Amino acid sequence: MSDNNEFLGREPIKKLLPRLALPTVAAQLINMLYNIVDRIYIGHIRGVGDLALTGVGVCMSLILIVSAFAAFCAAGGAPRASIFMGGGDRESAEKTLGGCFALQVIISAALTAALLIWDRDFLLAFGASVNTIEYAVSYMNIYALGTVFVQLTLGLNAFITAQGFARTGMLSVLIGAVCNIILDPIFIFAMDMGVAGAALATIISQAVSCVWVVAFLMGRNTILRLKMCNIRLRPRVILPCIGLGAAMFIMQSSESVIAMCFNSSLLRYGGDTAVGAMTILTSCMQFAMLPLQGVAQGAQPIISYNYGARNASRVRETFWLLLKVSLGYSVVLWALLMAFPRVFAGIFTPNAALLDFTESALRVYCAVLGLFGIQVACQMTFASLGKAKESAAVAIVRKFVLLIPLIYIMPQIFTADRTMAVYMAEPAADILAITFTAVLFTLTFRRTLRQMEAEV
Repeated sequence: MSDNNEFLGREPIKKLLPRLALPTVAAQLINMLYNIVDRIYIGHIRGVGDLALTGVGVCMSLILIVSAFAAFCAAGGAPRASIFMGGGDRESAEKTLGGCFALQVIISAALTAALLIWDRDFLLAFGASVNTIEYAVSYMNIYALGTVFVQLTLGLNAFITAQGFARTGMLSVLIGAVCNIILDPIFIFAMDMGVAGAALATIISQAVSCVWVVAFLMGRNTILRLKMCNIRLRPRVILPCIGLGAAMFIMQSSESVIAMCFNSSLLRYGGDTAVGAMTILTSCMQFAMLPLQGVAQGAQPIISYNYGARNASRVRETFWLLLKVSLGYSVVLWALLMAFPRVFAGIFTPNAALLDFTESALRVYCAVLGLFGIQVACQMTFASLGKAKESAAVAIVRKFVLLIPLIYIMPQIFTADRTMAVYMAEPAADILAITFTAVLFTLTFRRTLRQMEAEV
Protein backbone atom coordinates (compact mmCIF):
# COMPACT_ATOMS: atom_id res chain seq x y z
CA MET A 1 0.00 0.00 0.00
CA SER A 2 1.27 3.44 -0.87
CA ASP A 3 2.21 5.45 2.20
CA ASN A 4 0.41 8.56 1.02
CA ASN A 5 -2.90 9.74 -0.32
CA GLU A 6 -1.66 12.40 -2.69
CA PHE A 7 -4.29 11.34 -5.22
CA LEU A 8 -6.71 13.50 -3.18
CA GLY A 9 -4.82 16.56 -4.36
CA ARG A 10 -4.08 15.37 -7.89
CA GLU A 11 -6.92 13.46 -9.55
CA PRO A 12 -9.74 15.33 -11.38
CA ILE A 13 -12.56 16.22 -8.98
CA LYS A 14 -15.33 14.96 -11.30
CA LYS A 15 -13.75 11.50 -11.25
CA LEU A 16 -12.52 11.56 -7.67
CA LEU A 17 -15.81 12.50 -5.98
CA PRO A 18 -17.81 9.61 -7.50
CA ARG A 19 -14.94 7.26 -6.70
CA LEU A 20 -15.13 8.20 -3.01
CA ALA A 21 -18.81 9.09 -2.70
CA LEU A 22 -20.44 6.05 -4.34
CA PRO A 23 -18.96 3.51 -1.90
CA THR A 24 -19.72 5.90 0.96
CA VAL A 25 -23.34 6.30 -0.16
CA ALA A 26 -23.59 2.53 -0.43
CA ALA A 27 -22.14 2.24 3.07
CA GLN A 28 -24.71 4.70 4.44
CA LEU A 29 -27.59 2.84 2.78
CA ILE A 30 -26.27 -0.46 4.06
CA ASN A 31 -25.80 0.97 7.56
CA MET A 32 -29.39 2.18 7.47
CA LEU A 33 -30.47 -1.43 7.02
CA TYR A 34 -29.60 -2.20 10.65
CA ASN A 35 -32.53 -0.27 12.05
CA ILE A 36 -34.75 -0.27 8.97
CA VAL A 37 -34.71 -4.06 8.61
CA ASP A 38 -35.41 -4.39 12.33
CA ARG A 39 -38.47 -2.15 11.97
CA ILE A 40 -39.72 -3.99 8.89
CA TYR A 41 -39.56 -7.38 10.61
CA ILE A 42 -40.94 -6.05 13.90
CA GLY A 43 -43.85 -4.34 12.14
CA HIS A 44 -44.88 -7.73 10.74
CA ILE A 45 -44.89 -9.68 14.03
CA ARG A 46 -48.31 -11.35 14.09
CA GLY A 47 -50.82 -9.73 16.43
CA VAL A 48 -48.53 -7.15 18.10
CA GLY A 49 -46.61 -5.68 15.15
CA ASP A 50 -48.06 -2.16 15.39
CA LEU A 51 -47.42 -1.75 19.12
CA ALA A 52 -44.00 -3.39 18.89
CA LEU A 53 -43.04 -1.06 16.01
CA THR A 54 -44.11 1.97 18.03
CA GLY A 55 -42.14 0.75 21.06
CA VAL A 56 -38.97 0.21 19.04
CA GLY A 57 -39.55 3.58 17.37
CA VAL A 58 -39.28 5.20 20.79
CA CYS A 59 -35.95 3.38 21.26
CA MET A 60 -34.65 5.11 18.16
CA SER A 61 -34.40 8.32 20.16
CA LEU A 62 -31.86 6.73 22.48
CA ILE A 63 -30.09 4.98 19.61
CA LEU A 64 -29.67 8.38 17.95
CA ILE A 65 -27.81 9.57 21.05
CA VAL A 66 -25.45 6.58 20.82
CA SER A 67 -24.87 7.32 17.13
CA ALA A 68 -24.41 11.02 17.91
CA PHE A 69 -21.50 10.27 20.24
CA ALA A 70 -19.92 8.16 17.51
CA ALA A 71 -20.40 11.04 15.06
CA PHE A 72 -18.94 13.35 17.73
CA CYS A 73 -15.60 11.58 17.47
CA ALA A 74 -15.79 10.82 13.75
CA ALA A 75 -16.81 14.28 12.55
CA GLY A 76 -14.24 15.93 14.79
CA GLY A 77 -11.34 13.54 14.31
CA ALA A 78 -11.55 12.43 10.67
CA PRO A 79 -11.48 15.91 9.05
CA ARG A 80 -8.56 16.94 11.28
CA ALA A 81 -6.70 13.77 10.32
CA SER A 82 -7.29 14.61 6.64
CA ILE A 83 -6.07 18.19 7.13
CA PHE A 84 -2.91 16.88 8.84
CA MET A 85 -2.31 14.44 5.97
CA GLY A 86 -2.81 17.25 3.45
CA GLY A 87 -0.07 19.15 5.29
CA GLY A 88 2.24 16.11 5.36
CA ASP A 89 1.93 15.54 9.13
CA ARG A 90 1.15 11.82 9.41
CA GLU A 91 2.25 11.61 13.06
CA SER A 92 -0.37 14.12 14.20
CA ALA A 93 -3.01 12.34 12.10
CA GLU A 94 -2.25 9.03 13.86
CA LYS A 95 -2.32 10.70 17.28
CA THR A 96 -5.76 12.04 16.37
CA LEU A 97 -6.94 8.52 15.46
CA GLY A 98 -5.62 7.06 18.72
CA GLY A 99 -7.09 9.83 20.84
CA CYS A 100 -10.54 9.43 19.27
CA PHE A 101 -10.38 5.66 19.88
CA ALA A 102 -9.67 6.22 23.58
CA LEU A 103 -12.46 8.78 23.86
CA GLN A 104 -14.96 6.43 22.23
CA VAL A 105 -14.18 3.59 24.65
CA ILE A 106 -14.75 5.89 27.63
CA ILE A 107 -17.97 7.27 26.17
CA SER A 108 -19.23 3.74 25.40
CA ALA A 109 -18.79 2.61 29.01
CA ALA A 110 -20.67 5.65 30.32
CA LEU A 111 -23.52 5.24 27.81
CA THR A 112 -23.94 1.52 28.55
CA ALA A 113 -24.22 2.17 32.28
CA ALA A 114 -26.70 5.03 31.83
CA LEU A 115 -28.93 3.08 29.42
CA LEU A 116 -29.09 0.03 31.68
CA ILE A 117 -29.76 2.01 34.88
CA TRP A 118 -32.34 4.50 33.58
CA ASP A 119 -33.79 2.61 30.59
CA ARG A 120 -37.45 2.79 31.60
CA ASP A 121 -37.23 6.44 32.70
CA PHE A 122 -35.61 7.47 29.41
CA LEU A 123 -38.11 5.56 27.28
CA LEU A 124 -41.16 6.98 29.06
CA ALA A 125 -39.71 10.47 28.67
CA PHE A 126 -39.22 9.88 24.93
CA GLY A 127 -42.85 8.97 24.32
CA ALA A 128 -43.41 5.34 25.32
CA SER A 129 -46.92 4.61 26.59
CA VAL A 130 -48.31 1.91 28.89
CA ASN A 131 -49.06 -0.12 25.75
CA THR A 132 -45.56 0.11 24.24
CA ILE A 133 -43.10 0.44 27.15
CA GLU A 134 -42.38 -3.29 27.57
CA TYR A 135 -41.48 -3.67 23.89
CA ALA A 136 -39.19 -0.66 24.16
CA VAL A 137 -37.44 -1.93 27.32
CA SER A 138 -36.99 -5.41 25.82
CA TYR A 139 -35.20 -3.95 22.79
CA MET A 140 -33.16 -1.28 24.58
CA ASN A 141 -31.71 -3.44 27.37
CA ILE A 142 -30.05 -5.77 24.87
CA TYR A 143 -28.98 -2.99 22.49
CA ALA A 144 -27.26 -1.16 25.37
CA LEU A 145 -24.84 -4.07 25.83
CA GLY A 146 -23.51 -3.55 22.30
CA THR A 147 -22.93 0.20 22.62
CA VAL A 148 -19.14 -0.12 22.41
CA PHE A 149 -19.40 -1.98 19.08
CA VAL A 150 -21.68 0.70 17.62
CA GLN A 151 -19.35 3.47 18.82
CA LEU A 152 -16.16 1.99 17.44
CA THR A 153 -17.66 0.83 14.15
CA LEU A 154 -19.25 4.16 13.23
CA GLY A 155 -16.54 6.35 14.74
CA LEU A 156 -13.45 4.57 13.41
CA ASN A 157 -14.88 3.83 9.99
CA ALA A 158 -14.79 7.57 9.30
CA PHE A 159 -10.98 7.44 9.59
CA ILE A 160 -10.90 4.71 6.93
CA THR A 161 -12.98 6.84 4.55
CA ALA A 162 -10.92 9.95 5.38
CA GLN A 163 -7.84 8.20 3.97
CA GLY A 164 -9.59 7.64 0.65
CA PHE A 165 -10.43 3.96 1.29
CA ALA A 166 -14.12 4.36 0.51
CA ARG A 167 -14.62 0.77 -0.64
CA THR A 168 -13.09 -0.59 2.55
CA GLY A 169 -15.40 1.67 4.55
CA MET A 170 -18.34 0.28 2.61
CA LEU A 171 -17.27 -3.29 3.34
CA SER A 172 -17.14 -2.44 7.05
CA VAL A 173 -20.87 -1.85 7.20
CA LEU A 174 -21.79 -4.37 4.48
CA ILE A 175 -20.43 -7.21 6.59
CA GLY A 176 -22.53 -6.18 9.57
CA ALA A 177 -25.66 -5.51 7.53
CA VAL A 178 -25.57 -8.93 5.87
CA CYS A 179 -25.22 -10.53 9.31
CA ASN A 180 -28.18 -8.50 10.58
CA ILE A 181 -30.43 -9.41 7.64
CA ILE A 182 -29.63 -13.10 8.15
CA LEU A 183 -29.95 -13.12 11.95
CA ASP A 184 -33.13 -10.99 12.26
CA PRO A 185 -35.66 -13.58 10.99
CA ILE A 186 -33.84 -16.36 12.86
CA PHE A 187 -33.99 -14.62 16.24
CA ILE A 188 -37.35 -12.80 15.79
CA PHE A 189 -39.44 -15.57 14.22
CA ALA A 190 -37.62 -18.93 14.22
CA MET A 191 -36.48 -18.62 17.85
CA ASP A 192 -39.61 -16.62 18.79
CA MET A 193 -37.59 -13.90 20.57
CA GLY A 194 -39.62 -11.05 19.07
CA VAL A 195 -38.29 -7.56 19.75
CA ALA A 196 -35.40 -8.87 21.86
CA GLY A 197 -34.27 -11.00 18.92
CA ALA A 198 -34.07 -7.93 16.69
CA ALA A 199 -31.82 -6.17 19.23
CA LEU A 200 -29.59 -9.23 19.65
CA ALA A 201 -29.16 -9.55 15.88
CA THR A 202 -28.15 -5.89 15.69
CA ILE A 203 -25.45 -5.95 18.36
CA ILE A 204 -23.93 -9.22 17.09
CA SER A 205 -23.75 -7.70 13.61
CA GLN A 206 -22.16 -4.51 14.93
CA ALA A 207 -19.60 -6.60 16.83
CA VAL A 208 -18.57 -8.32 13.59
CA SER A 209 -18.19 -4.94 11.85
CA CYS A 210 -16.19 -3.60 14.79
CA VAL A 211 -13.65 -6.43 14.58
CA TRP A 212 -13.23 -5.77 10.85
CA VAL A 213 -12.66 -2.00 11.30
CA VAL A 214 -10.16 -2.31 14.16
CA ALA A 215 -8.27 -5.11 12.36
CA PHE A 216 -7.92 -2.93 9.23
CA LEU A 217 -6.68 0.13 11.13
CA MET A 218 -4.10 -1.99 12.96
CA GLY A 219 -3.02 -3.84 9.82
CA ARG A 220 -0.61 -3.21 6.95
CA ASN A 221 -3.05 -1.88 4.33
CA THR A 222 -3.83 1.39 6.05
CA ILE A 223 -2.01 4.73 5.79
CA LEU A 224 -2.95 5.83 9.31
CA ARG A 225 -2.27 3.03 11.78
CA LEU A 226 -3.98 2.60 15.15
CA LYS A 227 -1.03 2.24 17.55
CA MET A 228 -1.17 1.41 21.24
CA CYS A 229 1.15 4.32 22.08
CA ASN A 230 -1.38 6.77 20.63
CA ILE A 231 -4.46 5.37 22.42
CA ARG A 232 -4.67 7.99 25.14
CA LEU A 233 -6.31 11.32 25.78
CA ARG A 234 -3.91 14.15 24.98
CA PRO A 235 -5.71 17.48 25.58
CA ARG A 236 -3.90 19.28 22.74
CA VAL A 237 -4.95 16.48 20.36
CA ILE A 238 -8.45 15.64 21.52
CA LEU A 239 -9.83 19.10 22.46
CA PRO A 240 -9.78 20.46 18.87
CA CYS A 241 -11.56 17.27 17.77
CA ILE A 242 -14.21 17.82 20.44
CA GLY A 243 -14.69 21.40 19.29
CA LEU A 244 -15.09 20.41 15.65
CA GLY A 245 -17.23 17.35 16.39
CA ALA A 246 -19.59 19.32 18.63
CA ALA A 247 -21.64 20.51 15.66
CA MET A 248 -22.32 17.02 14.37
CA PHE A 249 -23.04 15.86 17.92
CA ILE A 250 -25.54 18.67 18.40
CA MET A 251 -27.13 17.92 15.05
CA GLN A 252 -27.57 14.21 15.70
CA SER A 253 -28.20 14.19 19.45
CA SER A 254 -30.76 16.92 19.03
CA GLU A 255 -32.68 14.46 16.89
CA SER A 256 -33.27 12.53 20.09
CA VAL A 257 -34.52 15.58 21.95
CA ILE A 258 -36.64 16.48 18.95
CA ALA A 259 -38.04 12.95 18.81
CA MET A 260 -39.03 13.29 22.47
CA CYS A 261 -40.75 16.60 21.72
CA PHE A 262 -42.49 15.20 18.66
CA ASN A 263 -43.60 11.99 20.39
CA SER A 264 -44.90 13.71 23.52
CA SER A 265 -46.90 16.23 21.45
CA LEU A 266 -48.20 13.57 19.06
CA LEU A 267 -49.16 11.26 21.93
CA ARG A 268 -51.18 14.16 23.39
CA TYR A 269 -53.02 15.05 20.17
CA GLY A 270 -53.08 11.80 18.17
CA GLY A 271 -52.30 8.88 20.52
CA ASP A 272 -50.25 5.77 19.68
CA THR A 273 -51.23 5.93 16.00
CA ALA A 274 -49.60 9.35 15.59
CA VAL A 275 -46.45 8.17 17.41
CA GLY A 276 -46.36 5.03 15.25
CA ALA A 277 -46.64 7.19 12.13
CA MET A 278 -43.71 9.27 13.39
CA THR A 279 -41.60 6.11 13.51
CA ILE A 280 -42.33 5.56 9.83
CA LEU A 281 -41.72 9.24 8.98
CA THR A 282 -38.32 9.25 10.66
CA SER A 283 -37.44 6.03 8.86
CA CYS A 284 -38.25 7.67 5.53
CA MET A 285 -36.28 10.78 6.51
CA GLN A 286 -33.38 8.54 7.50
CA PHE A 287 -33.60 6.96 4.06
CA ALA A 288 -33.42 10.43 2.57
CA MET A 289 -30.61 11.77 4.72
CA LEU A 290 -28.10 8.94 4.78
CA PRO A 291 -27.28 8.95 1.05
CA LEU A 292 -26.89 12.74 1.28
CA GLN A 293 -24.50 12.30 4.18
CA GLY A 294 -22.71 9.58 2.20
CA VAL A 295 -22.07 11.96 -0.71
CA ALA A 296 -20.91 14.64 1.74
CA GLN A 297 -18.59 12.22 3.53
CA GLY A 298 -17.14 11.23 0.17
CA ALA A 299 -16.31 14.90 -0.44
CA GLN A 300 -14.89 15.44 3.07
CA PRO A 301 -11.40 13.94 2.56
CA ILE A 302 -11.03 15.84 -0.74
CA ILE A 303 -11.97 19.20 0.79
CA SER A 304 -9.98 18.65 4.02
CA TYR A 305 -6.84 17.37 2.25
CA ASN A 306 -6.78 20.26 -0.23
CA TYR A 307 -7.54 22.77 2.50
CA GLY A 308 -4.52 21.45 4.38
CA ALA A 309 -2.50 21.71 1.15
CA ARG A 310 -3.83 25.31 0.61
CA ASN A 311 -5.30 24.44 -2.81
CA ALA A 312 -8.24 26.84 -3.00
CA SER A 313 -9.33 25.97 -6.53
CA ARG A 314 -9.85 22.27 -5.70
CA VAL A 315 -11.72 23.15 -2.51
CA ARG A 316 -14.03 25.45 -4.49
CA GLU A 317 -14.59 22.90 -7.28
CA THR A 318 -15.33 20.08 -4.84
CA PHE A 319 -17.91 22.11 -2.93
CA TRP A 320 -19.83 23.17 -6.04
CA LEU A 321 -19.94 19.61 -7.34
CA LEU A 322 -21.07 18.39 -3.91
CA LEU A 323 -23.83 21.01 -3.85
CA LYS A 324 -25.13 20.07 -7.32
CA VAL A 325 -25.19 16.34 -6.54
CA SER A 326 -26.77 16.79 -3.10
CA LEU A 327 -29.46 19.15 -4.33
CA GLY A 328 -30.25 16.95 -7.33
CA TYR A 329 -30.68 13.89 -5.11
CA SER A 330 -32.88 15.66 -2.55
CA VAL A 331 -35.18 17.03 -5.28
CA VAL A 332 -35.64 13.61 -6.90
CA LEU A 333 -36.33 11.90 -3.58
CA TRP A 334 -38.77 14.63 -2.53
CA ALA A 335 -40.70 14.11 -5.78
CA LEU A 336 -40.91 10.35 -5.18
CA LEU A 337 -42.09 10.78 -1.59
CA MET A 338 -44.76 13.29 -2.62
CA ALA A 339 -45.98 11.07 -5.47
CA PHE A 340 -45.91 7.69 -3.71
CA PRO A 341 -46.12 8.21 0.08
CA ARG A 342 -48.18 5.06 0.63
CA VAL A 343 -45.54 2.91 -1.09
CA PHE A 344 -42.87 4.10 1.33
CA ALA A 345 -45.14 3.78 4.38
CA GLY A 346 -46.25 0.30 3.30
CA ILE A 347 -42.70 -1.01 3.71
CA PHE A 348 -43.06 -0.72 7.48
CA THR A 349 -46.64 -1.73 8.23
CA PRO A 350 -49.58 -3.59 6.64
CA ASN A 351 -52.10 -1.84 8.93
CA ALA A 352 -54.57 0.05 6.71
CA ALA A 353 -55.51 2.67 9.33
CA LEU A 354 -51.87 3.48 10.08
CA LEU A 355 -51.13 3.63 6.35
CA ASP A 356 -53.95 6.10 5.74
CA PHE A 357 -52.75 8.36 8.52
CA THR A 358 -49.07 8.14 7.56
CA GLU A 359 -49.79 8.90 3.89
CA SER A 360 -51.02 12.41 4.73
CA ALA A 361 -48.45 13.01 7.45
CA LEU A 362 -45.55 12.10 5.17
CA ARG A 363 -46.48 14.76 2.60
CA VAL A 364 -46.56 17.39 5.34
CA TYR A 365 -43.41 16.30 7.19
CA CYS A 366 -41.23 16.08 4.05
CA ALA A 367 -42.70 19.10 2.26
CA VAL A 368 -39.36 20.92 1.76
CA LEU A 369 -37.05 17.91 1.66
CA GLY A 370 -36.07 18.92 -1.88
CA LEU A 371 -33.99 21.83 -0.55
CA PHE A 372 -32.16 19.88 2.13
CA GLY A 373 -29.22 19.12 -0.13
CA ILE A 374 -28.14 22.75 0.45
CA GLN A 375 -28.08 22.26 4.23
CA VAL A 376 -26.06 19.05 4.08
CA ALA A 377 -23.51 20.31 1.53
CA CYS A 378 -22.85 23.53 3.46
CA GLN A 379 -22.66 21.91 6.89
CA MET A 380 -20.27 19.15 5.80
CA THR A 381 -18.03 21.71 4.08
CA PHE A 382 -17.91 23.73 7.30
CA ALA A 383 -16.69 20.60 9.13
CA SER A 384 -14.24 19.69 6.34
CA LEU A 385 -12.64 23.14 6.62
CA GLY A 386 -12.35 22.89 10.39
CA LYS A 387 -14.92 25.67 10.94
CA ALA A 388 -16.19 24.46 14.32
CA LYS A 389 -18.09 27.62 15.35
CA GLU A 390 -19.96 28.00 12.08
CA SER A 391 -20.82 24.30 11.91
CA ALA A 392 -22.16 24.38 15.47
CA ALA A 393 -24.14 27.56 14.78
CA VAL A 394 -26.16 26.10 11.89
CA ALA A 395 -26.90 22.95 13.88
CA ILE A 396 -28.07 24.89 16.95
CA VAL A 397 -30.22 27.30 14.95
CA ARG A 398 -32.02 24.58 12.99
CA LYS A 399 -32.76 22.32 15.92
CA PHE A 400 -33.00 24.35 19.12
CA VAL A 401 -33.82 27.86 17.96
CA LEU A 402 -36.34 26.87 15.29
CA LEU A 403 -37.65 23.30 15.31
CA ILE A 404 -38.23 22.58 19.01
CA PRO A 405 -40.22 25.79 19.65
CA LEU A 406 -42.23 25.26 16.45
CA ILE A 407 -43.30 21.76 17.58
CA TYR A 408 -45.28 23.45 20.37
CA ILE A 409 -46.18 26.68 18.56
CA MET A 410 -47.69 25.20 15.39
CA PRO A 411 -50.56 23.30 17.14
CA GLN A 412 -51.57 26.58 18.80
CA ILE A 413 -51.80 28.31 15.41
CA PHE A 414 -53.41 25.54 13.33
CA THR A 415 -56.01 24.37 15.82
CA ALA A 416 -58.26 22.62 13.29
CA ASP A 417 -55.87 19.65 13.11
CA ARG A 418 -53.33 19.89 15.90
CA THR A 419 -51.72 16.54 15.06
CA MET A 420 -50.85 17.58 11.50
CA ALA A 421 -49.76 20.96 12.84
CA VAL A 422 -47.08 19.15 14.88
CA TYR A 423 -45.74 17.55 11.69
CA MET A 424 -45.75 20.99 9.99
CA ALA A 425 -43.04 22.16 12.38
CA GLU A 426 -40.41 20.23 10.37
CA PRO A 427 -40.85 21.98 6.98
CA ALA A 428 -41.35 25.37 8.62
CA ALA A 429 -38.06 25.05 10.51
CA ASP A 430 -36.23 23.70 7.45
CA ILE A 431 -37.11 26.70 5.27
CA LEU A 432 -35.74 29.15 7.84
CA ALA A 433 -32.68 27.02 8.69
CA ILE A 434 -31.62 26.46 5.07
CA THR A 435 -31.83 30.21 4.41
CA PHE A 436 -29.67 30.98 7.47
CA THR A 437 -27.13 28.29 6.57
CA ALA A 438 -26.82 29.43 2.95
CA VAL A 439 -26.17 33.06 3.93
CA LEU A 440 -23.63 32.20 6.64
CA PHE A 441 -21.84 29.71 4.39
CA THR A 442 -21.58 32.14 1.47
CA LEU A 443 -19.90 34.76 3.66
CA THR A 444 -17.57 32.29 5.42
CA PHE A 445 -16.59 30.31 2.31
CA ARG A 446 -15.64 33.39 0.31
CA ARG A 447 -13.50 34.69 3.18
CA THR A 448 -11.78 31.32 3.60
CA LEU A 449 -10.95 31.01 -0.10
CA ARG A 450 -9.51 34.54 -0.17
CA GLN A 451 -7.29 33.72 2.81
CA MET A 452 -6.06 30.50 1.18
CA GLU A 453 -5.26 32.28 -2.08
CA ALA A 454 -3.38 35.01 -0.20
CA GLU A 455 -1.20 32.40 1.57
CA VAL A 456 -0.04 30.73 -1.65
